[in-house]
Amino acid sequence: MINSINIAGEASYSAGGQSLADLRLLNFVYGSNGSGKTTISRLIHDPASYPSCSLAWASGRPLECLVYNVDFVERNFASSIPGIFTLGEENVETLARIDELKAELSEISATIINRRNTLQGDDGAGGKVGELASLRADIQRECWSAKGRHDEHFKGAFTGLRNSASNFCDRMLEEWASNTADLHTLDDLKARAAVVFAAELPPVPLLRAPDTIDLVAGEASEIVAKKVVGSGDVDIAGLIDRLGSSDWVKVGLTLHQQSQPLCPFCQQEIDGALAIRIRGYFDESYERDIAQIDLAARSYETAADRYLEGLEAIYVASPRYLDAEAFRSLIDRVQTRLQVNRQSFARKRSEPSAVVALENNGAVFTEIAEAIAAANAEAERHNTMIADLGNQRQILIDEIWKFLVEESRGVLDAYGRDKAARDAAVTALSNQIAQLRSQHADAERTLRELERGITSVQPTVTEINALLHSFGFRGFRLGTAGEHANLYDIQRLDGSNAARTLSEGEKTFIAFLYFYHLIRGSQTTSGMTDDRVVVFDDPVSSLDSDVLFIVSSLIKRIFDLARSGQRIKQVFVLTHNIYFHKEVSFDPKRSATECRRDETFWIVKKKDDVSVVEGHASNPIKTSYELLWVDVKDENRSRLTIQNTLRRILENYFKILGNLDKDDICDKFAGREKVICNSLFSWINDGSHNAHDDLYLAADEGAVEAYLDVFRRIFDETGHGAHYRMMMGVVAENDDSRSIRPSVATEEVA
Repeated sequence: MINSINIAGEASYSAGGQSLADLRLLNFVYGSNGSGKTTISRLIHDPASYPSCSLAWASGRPLECLVYNVDFVERNFASSIPGIFTLGEENVETLARIDELKAELSEISATIINRRNTLQGDDGAGGKVGELASLRADIQRECWSAKGRHDEHFKGAFTGLRNSASNFCDRMLEEWASNTADLHTLDDLKARAAVVFAAELPPVPLLRAPDTIDLVAGEASEIVAKKVVGSGDVDIAGLIDRLGSSDWVKVGLTLHQQSQPLCPFCQQEIDGALAIRIRGYFDESYERDIAQIDLAARSYETAADRYLEGLEAIYVASPRYLDAEAFRSLIDRVQTRLQVNRQSFARKRSEPSAVVALENNGAVFTEIAEAIAAANAEAERHNTMIADLGNQRQILIDEIWKFLVEESRGVLDAYGRDKAARDAAVTALSNQIAQLRSQHADAERTLRELERGITSVQPTVTEINALLHSFGFRGFRLGTAGEHANLYDIQRLDGSNAARTLSEGEKTFIAFLYFYHLIRGSQTTSGMTDDRVVVFDDPVSSLDSDVLFIVSSLIKRIFDLARSGQRIKQVFVLTHNIYFHKEVSFDPKRSATECRRDETFWIVKKKDDVSVVEGHASNPIKTSYELLWVDVKDENRSRLTIQNTLRRILENYFKILGNLDKDDICDKFAGREKVICNSLFSWINDGSHNAHDDLYLAADEGAVEAYLDVFRRIFDETGHGAHYRMMMGVVAENDDSRSIRPSVATEEVA
């Protein structure tokens, strides 16, 4: 069954298109010639030829579409007519088996639809497939979020994936399944990425740590801890040692060179012998110690200056992998400590007899050396990576993806479990559907073989000829085409071919009868039991009023077949003939304001040369003729106007359309009833547009009933009782549907 039709960019339809949505079992489309109806029927017949248009099928399962339109007539009545195969009724067992197979095929199809809905939903995007799509969308968002967190530092690892969430997710899932790289910290990966992914980086030179040997030696010198005094062999040594004034005496002795013979301190004359004894106190040993102190002090100062200059040079160069702030702090610390030792050496030089302790800076020297070594290690790593950049880049990329996978491990593992469960369900359902389709194909092949065994084209010839004869078409008939038993041709009674001499109306009518039987058969030896969509596009073109009634009656039989749930699953009727539309769409069970639940109504019209489709909640085509019948059916009808209403109905039906002789009709009555009949037709004969349009005769209830009874019997006596009962909404048994005539109109009210 077709759920909706969209027509766009074809014929007079705009590129934006028009839609017929929520289609049902019976669908009526009314529109004037050239409004765009035939485009709809052609689209249903061959959707592939209209790529900008579309049909939406229930459950996604297209059915065979039989379309009656001008194309059908030209295609099948150009020369010989393809025979219509129908099932014979002789082999009861075979027919029963065909029915069983049809039921089996229907059950299999329903099961396939059920499984397919479970697999992918009604719209193809739900079910297990939809769940997989939802899982994919969720994991894709998670992966893209991870990319966003690290894209700034790891662009080089994401090359080719940074503009596609789908591709990035695919790569993430691949890495989750197979990455065995080592796991590193984020900081480590960032630092390496800055090198590996940088463009044309030069190697980093290694740092040269300043030498600390002389500093360490100076700080370990024993002379600074030695109490340097003069010789104890002179008589005055005891006094100098007891007073601890050797350093003061040494200074005084130096000054005495300038003030002799006077003492530089007390200005008293010093005995020459005493001066000699004092000088003897400061012997060679003393002088050697003093020289050693002086040498150690100068050496330490030189080493300190050289060491600090080396550190400052390193700091000023701003090495890439050295923490400048921490290194500055180390320089300041060691500079302070070295200055303390310088001062200690200065004191020792001025006070040789003093015991001086130097600061041991070995720890800070080691700390500085380690900082420089660490920077050099990073530099060597950097240089190694540059030397082997291609290999290092791939290693780093693998390790970056490993980090991302581990960071999202919980989400990825949950996705893997959920996806595996859905995949298993999809596989199981797909296998079941494949098996069911195989079973369906086997059953269908068996059905086709059975159909071919008991099919024939002859019954259709017999039925069409019977219909032609009963409807008064006796100058031609349908027959098999000579030696071609499976082809038809149109023959005169003498057997000559009548195809070229048929009137347009006769050709249209026999084409319709052919299509009518094709609905229940097939142009091949199989397929006559397939489900179908049937389309009638202006089937009464070129037909006179009598045949128009017959066609509408036969189409209503198709409606009954469709409503009975047989193989006709949907019907479309498209027409520009208002009389035909009213007749074929008339349904006494339909309310005046709403259509039935299994039908839709549409009007196709042109606005500014562009086709527009409008849907309606009820039959949009109303006529004055139908409104007249509404007045007759009303139990509270007006006694003043009822005769005029009856007269107008008879005028429309019998005179304007039927052209029946009123005397022949009145002769079917006698007595008072004939007088009433004559009175009704006398008004008609006078004309419907003269003074009698305004003629109203007062009547009591009994007179009204008499008029109504004669009115009814006029239809019965002329063989048109079925039309009366249809318009009155009365269901009667054994109606001859061929006598039903249309509800015609003299004006359109829509």
